[in-house]
Amino acid sequence: MATSPSTQSALAQQARRAYVEGALRGLPGVVQAIEKGARAMAGQSAEPALAMKRRDLVLDLQKAAPFWQQGMISMLRSGLTSGMVSASRPGDLPHPSTRGGSLSLVDDDTIEHEILSSRLALAMMDRASWEFSDLRSRINQLERREELDPNDAFRPHVLARIATASWRAAGLSLDAWRVLQAVLHEEFAQFVEEGFHEINAWLVQRRVMPEVDLRPYIKRTANSAWVGSMASGMHTMPGGTTTSGHGRMGVGEETRMMTRAGALARGIDHAEAVLGRLNKLIGRQLPEFVATQQAAAPAPASPALRAAISDAQQGIARRLAPASASGARTEAGAVVVSTPAMLEELHQRKQALKQAAATPVERATIEIVALLFQSILTEERIPASVRVWFARLQMPVLRVAVSEPDFFATVDHPARKLIDRMGACVMGFDATGRAVADLLEKEIKRVVQVVEAYPDTGRRVFQTVLTEFEKFLEHYFKNANEASRKGVSLAQQVEQRETMAIQYTIELRKMLNEVPVQEGVREFLFQVWADVMAMTAVKSGGAQSEQTKAMKRAAADLIWSASAKVSREERADVIRRLPPLLKTLREGMEHAGVPLDKQDEHIQKLNNSLAAAFTAKAAVIPHERLEELMGRLETLEELLPEAADVEIDESMVLDLSGHESSELEVVGEGGSMPTPAMVAWARELQVGSWYMLDYRGRNEQVQLAWQGLRKQLTLFVSPQGRGILFQQHRLAAFLQAGLLVPAQEESLTVKATRSALAKLDVDPSRLLN
Repeated sequence: MATSPSTQSALAQQARRAYVEGALRGLPGVVQAIEKGARAMAGQSAEPALAMKRRDLVLDLQKAAPFWQQGMISMLRSGLTSGMVSASRPGDLPHPSTRGGSLSLVDDDTIEHEILSSRLALAMMDRASWEFSDLRSRINQLERREELDPNDAFRPHVLARIATASWRAAGLSLDAWRVLQAVLHEEFAQFVEEGFHEINAWLVQRRVMPEVDLRPYIKRTANSAWVGSMASGMHTMPGGTTTSGHGRMGVGEETRMMTRAGALARGIDHAEAVLGRLNKLIGRQLPEFVATQQAAAPAPASPALRAAISDAQQGIARRLAPASASGARTEAGAVVVSTPAMLEELHQRKQALKQAAATPVERATIEIVALLFQSILTEERIPASVRVWFARLQMPVLRVAVSEPDFFATVDHPARKLIDRMGACVMGFDATGRAVADLLEKEIKRVVQVVEAYPDTGRRVFQTVLTEFEKFLEHYFKNANEASRKGVSLAQQVEQRETMAIQYTIELRKMLNEVPVQEGVREFLFQVWADVMAMTAVKSGGAQSEQTKAMKRAAADLIWSASAKVSREERADVIRRLPPLLKTLREGMEHAGVPLDKQDEHIQKLNNSLAAAFTAKAAVIPHERLEELMGRLETLEELLPEAADVEIDESMVLDLSGHESSELEVVGEGGSMPTPAMVAWARELQVGSWYMLDYRGRNEQVQLAWQGLRKQLTLFVSPQGRGILFQQHRLAAFLQAGLLVPAQEESLTVKATRSALAKLDVDPSRLLN
């Protein structure tokens, strides 16, 4: 990299100009993608009012898109020379309806405009936060400044305001923006991320902070709009230095991966990126550290260090044990020691351990683990009563980190996962909820003591207690947690009823596949009576209860009554049996929660079908076949498919809304059309984790308390005990729209690793001292 300040400043301006050029070249493609997204959205099923809005939006966008595109290009072009775009405030491009008229200073429309602009900027930052952070660091270093100018073209909110202001200037409404918001956010966020990535790559080639990683998981297409900026106009460096003109680090051969929302990108990808940076930093100071990770059989810790770790573990346990005279005891049997006192104790232990270490790699491992736990123990959201048990985990983790260096290289090491799972559960504690805290604290105490008791088993003991902790959580929310117990019970009833209804429908379809039953009767059995039988079985205690058997007999009677009656005796029998049959059908529907008007509608359709049978227009069902059907209905449960094989799909969502009660809310609407990646993420959410949920005018913290078979249903519980039930696809839709977000943006160990990185960046020598 050039050394003179003027050359560095010129290089920053050149990068900024390339970014603006790429944006100008790429905006037409963004507009086309948004138009395509609008058409796709208009083709999706939705409520009539929303469907009409989407169709109208497609027509409006077709007319206004050229003006919107030109407006953005005109505003952005001002940044070509200076790299600053000052005309990016909502008032700079007034809506056509206000031109020539009186203007208010800050009207509701302007405030709403600013809100939508801010949301777009946040969506861009969610997707491109790490690329932007790296780019900002590089530009600030080149220009020797603390922060970018508020009007800097690199800032996402500048492009966001250009997009929203030009939208309004083109005659498009804010309501239309809201309808299309998910598509707009996705396309602009992806576009900005690509731009930041390309500029970062170009600066790295010019040796501008090459140690700041480019995120390897971000893939590009060969025809990216930014490519031209990198390949043309940049062949000559400031001061006359020439470059190759490629400037893209092989990007042309890459293909784009499936897009993922910002919150999802902070998951495994982010964790791996942070670990990668840690290992790269350590590798520069200590190359042999990386070699230990790649060894087929890493060398065990030296005898002196093993002995020192055992001594430290025993000393820390004594310091934090119930027998200690100082500190306040918790019900789980630990002593609440102040955080500074714990940190001082662990610091002294660290110094002794380093003196016992036999190699630089051992000393570096001791330092890194100490930094990780320093961050964990200063996490304010971990209750003080639980923090002591995390402190006692430091030595067991150090022992496994020394003997298994992949602890620092993989996100799925069981020791790391155990810390993250326990942390995710306890960081949502309400300080007043002592019963909750005590139960989890006792389990965490047991887990830590088991790990301490088996010092020579490596990762196996961590994997064992991790599995046990997962089982504990399942039992805890189902049986022990007062806030969630009722909600879990109701959610399980919902799943049982819906699963049995599907099972009954499947088997009834098989049974009646070749039986000439009136279509109206067939539909009633499949769409209504299967659910009635399932609800009766759930409420009455099983499929063999008298109530359930009565519902199955009613199904058999209905099938018989709907077959052709050709003799006077059969018709008389139908007339005699019909009133009690209709009474049973009404009682069953009422028991299952079918509204009275729907009951009347179903009964009227059945009367029409039975009238056809009575006039001999229906087909005759042989007596032997009827007897066979009766027998199969009696033993229906033995024929049902396995519950694990039954999928409660999107078509069941409206039916699930019938389970709504004062204690259980069923989410049947809201969110954005989820991508496959979001559906996959919905399946990865873990019991015990905390989230922020925006639903029905409330924005509150909730805890994931239960997941059904194949995770098709998921229950969240508020601290007050209210249950919120999601079907899998709806859950993904809320994640996609940002209406459900993790309370922790990153796991406990990832945050601790980032904290360690920051300290090592300042003073790498502490690894070797």
